[in-house]
Amino acid sequence: MLIGILKETAIHERRVSIVPDGAAALIAKGIEVVIESGAGESAYYPDRAYQDKGARIAATRETVLAADVLATVNLPGVPLADRRAIIERLHPQQIMMGLLNPLGDPKLMDALAARNVTAFALELVPRITRAQSMDALSSMATVAGYSAVLIAARTLPRFFPMLMTAAGTVTPARVFVIGAGVAGLQAIATARRLGAVVHAYDVRPAVKQEVQSLGAKFVELDLETRAAADSGGYARAMDERFYARQRELMSRVLAHSDVVISTAAVPGKKAPVLITRQMVSLMPPGSVIVDLAAEQGGNCEATKPGGTVVERDVTILGPQNLPSSLPYHASQMYSKNITSFLLYVQKELPEEGTGERLVLAEDEIIHDTLVMHGGRIVNARVREALGNSALPAEERQTV
Repeated sequence: MLIGILKETAIHERRVSIVPDGAAALIAKGIEVVIESGAGESAYYPDRAYQDKGARIAATRETVLAADVLATVNLPGVPLADRRAIIERLHPQQIMMGLLNPLGDPKLMDALAARNVTAFALELVPRITRAQSMDALSSMATVAGYSAVLIAARTLPRFFPMLMTAAGTVTPARVFVIGAGVAGLQAIATARRLGAVVHAYDVRPAVKQEVQSLGAKFVELDLETRAAADSGGYARAMDERFYARQRELMSRVLAHSDVVISTAAVPGKKAPVLITRQMVSLMPPGSVIVDLAAEQGGNCEATKPGGTVVERDVTILGPQNLPSSLPYHASQMYSKNITSFLLYVQKELPEEGTGERLVLAEDEIIHDTLVMHGGRIVNARVREALGNSALPAEERQTV
């Protein structure tokens, strides 16, 4: 098996899909690795580091695109002309894996299916114990949550910690984190390390203990939340009546917050608006909102994806692709996810020459992450998002 590592060309993308140590782990299992020259440089992994681990450096992109398996980070973010050039060079039965945004980019899914490739989307890795090392969404959310607090601290015209000085006592900043998923928990932990007083809210009451274990206070709102998460642990969209009541109750907390970090997102759907302009007007002058759901429209009504808005003396930041702002460790973590996944898939595949076939529906990890195979989209969640009916049970795919 030959795996190719493409140089990422999405705007402001600095990550690389596999770092030198990840390449070494694959080579140790008998997998050849070829990397496009310069693919790791933006993440501070030079070509020589890959060569020292036994990987081959390709002078041209075509050499990498001919590999049996392609590893990518951000194909959906690649400019359309470049993306089209990549897709046109894919060959039937080639395997592609990475963050493919299958629930939010139907045109990309259709284009890949037309090339008869087998594609695995790491966003769809099930949240089960044996798949934790492959969970790229959690890895990248960790980076985003950490980075969001640093951005807020740089923007806020106050200190985060309480300081006892000769000039008097400086009171600590008050940080409110909306959403206690991986990004939210990392934001809580980082804000607490910086000395802020932190409150956090999540529609799932079960996370209260996790929030409190990090030294934050859990905000409880009088809402019915039993349907707020699906069986896979992902957020589920609620109706407008629920969000209206949530905004009403949350306004009281925002009025006393110096920093708000919102992380509420639903895969494949527009982010729910949790903070209206009226709520923004209640916040103290100089306050900061960092909206981590900006790429999906934003949790704040005033958010400008990729930009900064100042409204009534409140700065609203809509950062995009925050994991790329810390490319060294973001790449390291993502590399662990994708190499763990690749080695798992390789282990599950039947040996050549036996005539056996792997029934994809029998393995939860492979079944959930497989988006397309045999020239058509086979993933039930993706088919539903694209408006297609589910495949009949008798048409389970095999490889």
